[in-house]
Amino acid sequence: MLISELAELNQSSKDTGRQVFAGTEIKPAIVYPPVVTAQWEEQIRRLYLVLTVRESANEVPTNGEVRRRIAFFSNSLFMEMPRAPPVREMLSFSVLTPYYSEETVFSKNDLEIENEDGVSIIYYLQKIFPDEWNNFMERLECKKDSEVWEKDENVLQLRHWASLRGQTLSRTVRGMMYYRRAIKLQAFLDMANEQEILDGYKAIAVPSEQDKKSQKSLYGNLEAMADMKFTYVATCQNYGNQKRSGDRRATDILNLMVNNPSLRVAYIDEVEEREGDKVQKVYYSVLIKTVDNLDQEIFRIKLPGPAKIGEGKPENQNHAVIFTRGEALQTIDMNQDNYLEEALKMRNLLEEFHEDHGVHPPSILGVREHIFTGSVSSLAWFMSNQETSFVTIGQRVLARPLKVRFHYGHPDVFDRIFHFTRGGFSKASRGINLSEDIFAGFNSTLRRGNVTHHEYIQVGKGRDVGLNQISLFEAKVACGNGEQTLSRDIYRLGHRFDFFRMLSFYFTTVGFYVSSMAVSLTVYAFLYGKLYLSLSGFENAIVKLAKRKGDDPLKAAMASQSLVQIGLLMTLPMVMEIGLERGFRTAIGDLIIMQLQLAPVFFTFSLGSKMHYFGRTLLHGGAKYRATGRGFVVRHERFAENYRMYSRSHFVKGLELAVLLICYKLYGSAAPDSTAYLLLSGSMWFLVCSWLFSPFLFNPSGFEWQKIVEDWDDWTKWMNSGGGIGVPATKSWESWWNEEQEHLQFTGFLGRTSEVILALRFFVYQYGIVYHLNIARGDKSIMVYGLSWLVIVAVMIILKIVSMGRKKFSADFQLMFRLLKVLLFIGSIVALVLMFNLLSLTVQDILRSLLAFLPTGWALIQISQACRPLVKAIGMWGSVKALSRGYEYVMGLLIFGPVAILAWFPFVSEFQTRLLFNQAFSRRGLQIQRILAGGKKHK
Repeated sequence: MLISELAELNQSSKDTGRQVFAGTEIKPAIVYPPVVTAQWEEQIRRLYLVLTVRESANEVPTNGEVRRRIAFFSNSLFMEMPRAPPVREMLSFSVLTPYYSEETVFSKNDLEIENEDGVSIIYYLQKIFPDEWNNFMERLECKKDSEVWEKDENVLQLRHWASLRGQTLSRTVRGMMYYRRAIKLQAFLDMANEQEILDGYKAIAVPSEQDKKSQKSLYGNLEAMADMKFTYVATCQNYGNQKRSGDRRATDILNLMVNNPSLRVAYIDEVEEREGDKVQKVYYSVLIKTVDNLDQEIFRIKLPGPAKIGEGKPENQNHAVIFTRGEALQTIDMNQDNYLEEALKMRNLLEEFHEDHGVHPPSILGVREHIFTGSVSSLAWFMSNQETSFVTIGQRVLARPLKVRFHYGHPDVFDRIFHFTRGGFSKASRGINLSEDIFAGFNSTLRRGNVTHHEYIQVGKGRDVGLNQISLFEAKVACGNGEQTLSRDIYRLGHRFDFFRMLSFYFTTVGFYVSSMAVSLTVYAFLYGKLYLSLSGFENAIVKLAKRKGDDPLKAAMASQSLVQIGLLMTLPMVMEIGLERGFRTAIGDLIIMQLQLAPVFFTFSLGSKMHYFGRTLLHGGAKYRATGRGFVVRHERFAENYRMYSRSHFVKGLELAVLLICYKLYGSAAPDSTAYLLLSGSMWFLVCSWLFSPFLFNPSGFEWQKIVEDWDDWTKWMNSGGGIGVPATKSWESWWNEEQEHLQFTGFLGRTSEVILALRFFVYQYGIVYHLNIARGDKSIMVYGLSWLVIVAVMIILKIVSMGRKKFSADFQLMFRLLKVLLFIGSIVALVLMFNLLSLTVQDILRSLLAFLPTGWALIQISQACRPLVKAIGMWGSVKALSRGYEYVMGLLIFGPVAILAWFPFVSEFQTRLLFNQAFSRRGLQIQRILAGGKKHK
């Protein structure tokens, strides 16, 4: 348009002979040379500086988070996004945040209390955010840290400063309230006249009392506009109980409402009401606000019964949805944050509901997440990169072209009217809807909705930063995915998708976990196949045949290598995402650093978590919510805690694979020398070491000798403590052992049968190895296998005699009990001597017999646990428990031994600290060393 107008002007100037910009009056339209004034000189000087002077380093913000936010906001302005309408015409929306009993604002005691290493939260934050701490001290006009604690007002400011750097409700509320500020600012630009714009937004940000009372003032109009377009409801379901019990959290929530007058809190109120002669509990869904620093009830809706029928969080959302308003609803989790510059783009995002996104209009708008916990440790960095690749490149591809994106996480924006009338925002059945968020996406897609993804706007997200937290999260997601596999939603979607969407849907949901489990099962199949070939003699016969005939391909096939490096494969999507976002040179550098920080070890370890919990859920069900915690995790985890968490998911499986590899080394023929064996089994040993020792490698101070001594004392105390009613699993091995079998108590006949069938694989060791013992003398009859069972029965009888003797004689007849043990010991020695002399038993036979009989004993324990009612009926459950305790001792020693030996060398602990906290070293010097060593506060 502009070019055509200029062309017309040019043509007319040619026709008339007058210049284009010549004035009609005598005074020229363009004065040249210009009149030199002070204002003109200042403009020329500024233009010259802009064109010639580069931005100095002093002008660049020193804080990395500030630079990241400015860079993302600047780049997002060049992305495709709908044109923002005036605030008066934008869609109204609500934000919903479920809250149970997490931290709202850190108390003074929370900040001061020290963990076992002498590190307090405030000391940790001072070292992790040194520049922000210096700015905070400057705002308070304090020269020393001790001065902060002298005034109550300063302590209050300190509590809020620390809370806004944790994963607290106050941080989430502060972030979501930016929406209101953004709406008021944008409405001001729409509604203000020229003079008001010149006066600036700050002129009405602090209004006079007259403006507050006047409904026609600009301030009143902006407040009314913000109230019409935005509503924030925090669903603090326990607020009523917390208030009645005087809980500090209720006071903190009330203070949040006082500081944010537009914040609304919904909770479930339990009231005892009398109907005739009966007193019964009645449940209400209540919405409150603050008036004169006190909470005031707005609405009260009677519920048909107890709200909690599932996992808790879905019901917490569902009961409060009635209090939301507007056309859109954004679901925000408790560990999220928001930014003012991103809130300014909410008008644009809501316009996506009016855009053309295919056959069906959008029902869920996907929003990008920024993980703000990536700088704590290498594990947090790995998880941050993994989440970033999933919520950016992964979600982008899922939404378009695959069209199989659902609801992941909680920054997505729902079409409120669509979901209100089509099943709601969360499914709340216990177990099956453990991952309640993705079922909202299933629900939307089944009802002809359309789920999109948009990257020009982002919301902050906190993630788990310690290995145990990450493992609990992986377990929760894997169990939830197992329940999805069994759900009717997956069945219906699979039947209604076209072929290509069905494949995409499979590989991006349950297929990922099926593939992860298939990788692990392939390792088992490969090693058990090799064990069978070597113990049966087939491998030796085939290798001899290949040598005799000169068949090199056959020899190569028998020595086939198994390269399983899932850890490296898991890092490739991250590299692609980092390359697209920040350049491939940075991506390659990050890839190298991740390898040096042992990222493949971490991801291989995570593979074990996925496989274990997904497989267990498929066999037995029983998925349950696992609270991961959202604290600051730079602390040493006890060996007993790691053992409880990873014993069944990693340690048992790692030791099983180790025994398989040792047996193949002893009896295999295809890899006669160490080099060939290493090439054949290198990746397998990498998998074994990752599963056995990752919890200690990624554990702060995991190889510090003093910690090792304390861990051993704690573990032995836990192992020897008796269980009982009311004794938690963290205090007693017996309680933990019973808790680990809960999934078998509620499984069906098929689940128990599957457990028995899977346990039968351990008999392969015994069946194969006993025929290779010298005492067998080459006899291949079934009698050899039968006699090996006599040995097991004899050991069981001895253990039973000792167990019964301990119960009957240890208290009152200690001499009798000791004589019994001496007789059994002498009898065992005599039996061994006779076998050495008469049956050609060797020391090598004894060592190899351990490889044969130990797996058999473990198989008997697994079968007994699966058949627990039957074993209890015949009175053998006590013996099974005693045998299990012995196996736990042996397993603990095998794992603890190498860790303790490495702890003897001081450089191992230094290397591990550098490995785990490399980013903290590079950003903060050696401050992380002081944190781990235990920094004492000075007040």
